[in-house]
Amino acid sequence: MTVSPSAAVNTPLRHLPNLICILRMLLVAPIVLLLLHGDWLAALLLIGVAGFSDGLDGFLAKRFGWQSRLGSMLDPAADKLLLVALFVTLTWLGLVPLWLTALVVLRDVLISGCSLAYNALVEPLTAQPSLISKFNTVLQLAFVLAVITLQAFGWPPALVVEVLGAGVFVTLMVSGFDYIMTWTRRTRRTRAVRRGA
Repeated sequence: MTVSPSAAVNTPLRHLPNLICILRMLLVAPIVLLLLHGDWLAALLLIGVAGFSDGLDGFLAKRFGWQSRLGSMLDPAADKLLLVALFVTLTWLGLVPLWLTALVVLRDVLISGCSLAYNALVEPLTAQPSLISKFNTVLQLAFVLAVITLQAFGWPPALVVEVLGAGVFVTLMVSGFDYIMTWTRRTRRTRAVRRGA
């Protein structure tokens, strides 16, 4: 029996990706507690579960047409919540420099604030994250995982962790500058169009 596309979209199961995303957010607290208690392996396992759920909710949303406006906001928010929580916790434990965590948090706050301002004052913002921004997110995740794995297994070498940290810093700066330039160009272009209308 074949399920029609409209039936697939209208089923109560269409909310499943959002529920999975919310559950991923709820995993943040136990992950933080495990890290604070030095249970590195269990924390890594839960981070793995969170990563799997991230892929699962995205697959379900695309495969069955269950995308929603709420989901488009929840998914990146869940990712940022986990990453920021990991950075802050590892900084609290003395494993990540305070200045790097401050930059990570400040960048996210500035991007969120600028996005809200752009939506309110200029036009709805529909731009997707840039390639450098996506690369920065990947490096952030690789960095915190390397820090935790080093505590759990004594691997990878500290030099690898330092290189990843440097990569996070460089891509943070580049992606932040890229966002500023992109928003500036779009704002000028939109205002020019409005003046010419």
